[in-house]
Amino acid sequence: GSYRYLESNAAPVLNVDGELTGYRGTDRDVTDRIRAQQALIEKEEQLRQAQKMEAIGQLAGGVAHDFNNLLTAILGYSELLLRELPPDAAPSRHKVEEIKHAGERAATLTRQLLAFSRKQMLQPKVLNPNVVALGVEKMLRRLLGEHLELRLKLEPAVGLIKADPGQLEQVVINLSINARDAMPEGGKLLVETRNVELDEHYAGRRADVVRPGRYVMLAVSDTGTGIEPQIQERIFDPFFTTKEQGKGTGLGLSTVYGIVKQSEGHLWVYSEPGRGTTFKVYLPRVDEPADLAAAGATTVPAAAVPGGAETVLLVEDEEIVRELTREMLELIGYRVVAAADGAEALEIARRQPANWPGLLLTDVVMTRMSGRELSGRLRAFHPQVKTLFMSGYTEAAIVQHGVIDSDIAFLPKPFTLDDLARKLREVIDAPDKNTLGNQ
Repeated sequence: GSYRYLESNAAPVLNVDGELTGYRGTDRDVTDRIRAQQALIEKEEQLRQAQKMEAIGQLAGGVAHDFNNLLTAILGYSELLLRELPPDAAPSRHKVEEIKHAGERAATLTRQLLAFSRKQMLQPKVLNPNVVALGVEKMLRRLLGEHLELRLKLEPAVGLIKADPGQLEQVVINLSINARDAMPEGGKLLVETRNVELDEHYAGRRADVVRPGRYVMLAVSDTGTGIEPQIQERIFDPFFTTKEQGKGTGLGLSTVYGIVKQSEGHLWVYSEPGRGTTFKVYLPRVDEPADLAAAGATTVPAAAVPGGAETVLLVEDEEIVRELTREMLELIGYRVVAAADGAEALEIARRQPANWPGLLLTDVVMTRMSGRELSGRLRAFHPQVKTLFMSGYTEAAIVQHGVIDSDIAFLPKPFTLDDLARKLREVIDAPDKNTLGNQ
């Protein structure tokens, strides 16, 4: 059976002596109207939540960009100082290494913020989610410890999805760590995959855009403490955590949220306090053949930092980043001419002979002139110039906003000397017809 909502109208029935003998009235079934009103209220609440997450994401992306500029200087100068210090300068080297280590941790936080704001650079591949789950199983067993039971329930004929394998691993790991922390006295954790169909009824109940169709569900369930209803609406907010101070950054679930959304998937959570929590990730199924390289990355042996003797026109509006990059370039043999903005760079270039410079290395987002505009105007009188763009924003973010094209040479900040050196040689040595910066 089911419950129905009725709207009643009644009037008293009196006898000839004026005594109440009953009521006469009508009952009208208003179940559909009440449920529609409830659905509307739920939809409006979901929309407010989605708008809040979008606003926080934009803020997080902007903060990460500014931090990446600062971290470029911190990490870069730490690296240069370590190269200059003699091996026997142990106390000084240790202090600089600690500075560099702290900078690297901060860079990890900015990457997590960019993941939440859906502005990180993903490398999606067609893959089997079972391969990803099995690939992290050993790591999960170490992370969970002996007091927790880990079980994998993987559908043998699960469909293929298109996602960044490294980021999908991060989703499984973050959800598993969150589950571990919810089971301090022990419990069970289940990682599950299954083919599912999302129908129009499910899609219609979601505030975000959910297309009905074929999906693969990746679920992580625990038997932990659960999440209180009043907390559930905040669990994906960056830096929100219910853990003790020092036990978490509050970025684990927000990172999961960003990765799933950027992978065109959907995230659903169900929790009962005292009984446990289930996170379900839905990713669209694809019919393309699996990418064999997605199963694991090939380790490339380390090599010497490549240098060069070409002239580099460096354009960067942040002085500390500009001076650091100049030092790095000169350290590996390049001649450097630096400018603080696009107008100054063009003024310098107009006074130079043909075939100058060997490369334009420019920030993308600058106040007076964007890097894209500078590159185009410079090629008007130096058509052979090749361009390498750099930015504290990710490539995905600036492509999305039309600042640069998707097929360009791009170096994300913060970068190491090795990152810079190898990317420079890649662009300079590329044949003209395939040069990514020449569009």
